[in-house]
Amino acid sequence: MQQFENFVFRYRAHIISILGVFTVLMGFSASNLTMDAGYRKMLPVGHPYIDTFLQYSEAFGGGNRVIVVLEAKHGEIWTGDFLSVLKNATDDIFFIPGVARHTVTSLWTPNTRYLGVTEEGLEAGDVIPASYRPTPEGINQVIENTLRANLPGRLVATNFKSAMIRAELLDFDPETKQRLNYFQVADKLESFRTKYTSGDIDVKIVGFAKFTGDVADGARNVVVFFVVAFALTCLMLWLYCRSWLLTMVTVSASLCSLIWQFGLLHIFGFGLDPLSILVPFLVFAIGVSHGVQQVNRFGAEIASGLEKEQAARLTFSFLLRPGSVALLTVLTGFATLYIIPIGMIQELAITASIGVGLKIISNMIMLPLLFSYISPGAGYAEKVNSAVAARARFWPYLAKIAIPRNAMIFIGLCFLLGIVGIYQGADRQIGDVHEGAGELRPESRYNMDSKFIASNFALGLNVLTVIAETPKSACVDYGVMDFLDRFAWEMRNVPGVETTHGLTAIAKAGNALWQEGHLKMRAIPRSSTAISQATNQTDTSSGLLDGQCTILPTQIYLTDTKAKTVNTVIAAVEKFIRDPANQSDDVKLRVGAGNVTIVSATNQEVEDSEIPMLLYVYGVVMALVIIVYREWRGSVCLVVPLILSTIIGNWFITGAGIGLKISTMPVLAIAVGIGIDYGIYEYNRMQLYLRMGRSPYEAFLGALNDVGSATIFTGGTLAIGVSTWIFSELKFQADMGLLLTFMFIVNMVGAVTLLPAMVAFLEFIMPLERRPLTEEEAREALRAH
Repeated sequence: MQQFENFVFRYRAHIISILGVFTVLMGFSASNLTMDAGYRKMLPVGHPYIDTFLQYSEAFGGGNRVIVVLEAKHGEIWTGDFLSVLKNATDDIFFIPGVARHTVTSLWTPNTRYLGVTEEGLEAGDVIPASYRPTPEGINQVIENTLRANLPGRLVATNFKSAMIRAELLDFDPETKQRLNYFQVADKLESFRTKYTSGDIDVKIVGFAKFTGDVADGARNVVVFFVVAFALTCLMLWLYCRSWLLTMVTVSASLCSLIWQFGLLHIFGFGLDPLSILVPFLVFAIGVSHGVQQVNRFGAEIASGLEKEQAARLTFSFLLRPGSVALLTVLTGFATLYIIPIGMIQELAITASIGVGLKIISNMIMLPLLFSYISPGAGYAEKVNSAVAARARFWPYLAKIAIPRNAMIFIGLCFLLGIVGIYQGADRQIGDVHEGAGELRPESRYNMDSKFIASNFALGLNVLTVIAETPKSACVDYGVMDFLDRFAWEMRNVPGVETTHGLTAIAKAGNALWQEGHLKMRAIPRSSTAISQATNQTDTSSGLLDGQCTILPTQIYLTDTKAKTVNTVIAAVEKFIRDPANQSDDVKLRVGAGNVTIVSATNQEVEDSEIPMLLYVYGVVMALVIIVYREWRGSVCLVVPLILSTIIGNWFITGAGIGLKISTMPVLAIAVGIGIDYGIYEYNRMQLYLRMGRSPYEAFLGALNDVGSATIFTGGTLAIGVSTWIFSELKFQADMGLLLTFMFIVNMVGAVTLLPAMVAFLEFIMPLERRPLTEEEAREALRAH
């Protein structure tokens, strides 16, 4: 340590100059960083559902759907003007970049056909024929064809006051051959809305592209919250250290690492995903928390009468070890997110780990070097000593928690609190808790549009497609068709299912038509010829069969994508598949397409990865502490408060109605990391004083005098900073702000109560071995005394 300290400070001017040039270069690179979103990045690769999804999504729709609804504000849609606007709108959707044009469906597209019975036999054709004219007779013909095609609830609202256009998006732009830019698509959809919204017509738009655009628009406001949090942090830091110079240098060091992070992200080919845009600013907050410890220590050394360079040297050697251990633990917390096989989460793990790793350079090395050039000014030592004396009055009361008797009582209370937290947190939801897009507020335009579509259409955005793999020509095989019809019937009776759609429904309706529309004949005929006759108007563009009749999807439309709804329907599908009575050599059912498939697979991966992720983090914390401090007790003392804070956090999530999903799961890793930030500095001091022969009470009192005020101040400052996010127009940002505010405070309280109580308890039952202090520890102990 002494050699490293000498080397760093001998070449401090060179190091600061190199880092300054590096900051300029990274700033230039960071200026080119853009937001980046992709549909495939949201998929949990390797999950069985997603394997099926990737295999069949191109042919049967992958769930990356855009739904546009035109609503007639006055009366019904059966007017010449409205149908004309619907035709123009359909044409515009057709030419939006990335739209799979063969999937565009509305009343005007040739894949929307009817089949009806007349006196002369069966009649089939386009719902809006080529001969259509906007006359009363022509409009009446469209109405009749719409009813024959059974389109109410599908392409026409059940009250006839709105009509739907739907299309699938590709993940690349066929014209540019580049990955689809979802933000541009969202802008075009918003321009589309502006173009067709009038006094007579309103436009509703939902789909992943529009959702991504709305999230990105809201995420851009994160700059406002960052500026507010930055100003509050500066103010609070000045109130703590009473020096604007030290305040600006400290926050500037954290800003430098943020610039380095953004610059490296661009160089490595990453962008900022709208759902994880807050993470770099959280990494900035972590840097500030370590900066507070540096300011606290530097100020104490100045107050003791040391010159600035010597004070900076002692600050460097005093905090490098605990600070690096804490940052490595935070880095591990983020890195363990990589075990979740979702592209967006893995990118977040990489980018956040880079940011935290850079904090070791900016806060543990660069900041003390900058301090060595700073003279806080005359009277600064008196200000520090006065502040320390004022805070020291409260420490003896707080230190009583480290008296063995008090410690045991407090640990018992914490144990009971943990039991209650486990019980209360058992109802926590993995996935969305509310209807609509959980990342947006219920009153957002997107969620209002989603609610309108769900209440007026049976076939909306929330679809689960179950793929039936069959032998050739299974679509005319009665046994296969009857099996799939029974499956569809059972699914329609599952709570949360709006309706189902598949080839069997068309076969039954077609058979009834061939029998003069007799409802009694609305069943699947046993003859292959009759089945073929009933379904021959259905082609592959319908998404209900393939060219050889070997793939027969059943589409299950859900009322919403709340965790409870999705879990109920998926459980019903899996139960049907596993039921021995439903085993067939000719039919293999696989959950495989639609957006609900992705939601379910993602929720399952998040649930399966949570416990391993936390265990990895706890394991790394224990390993690092054992390696650095050469004893196991510290690892236990640090991990127990983390476990309790995680339990309390789950309890809070349940009570606050926040679902655990990919946009909120990083909070767990952040909370664990911040908890270590608080605890490691406390334990570092307590261990030293215990080895000097002091009691746990005296050791904790000494730790409070050294780092206690910085720990409590950091918790309060970070909580105040992130609390501003509660006012974000994005619900997931508001949820993260609320949860982080709570977790910052809980972790801070745990570090100054449960951690010293655990130290006192272990010291009582198994006293720490007193060993001769190293030269560095002896010097520090003497100076501290």
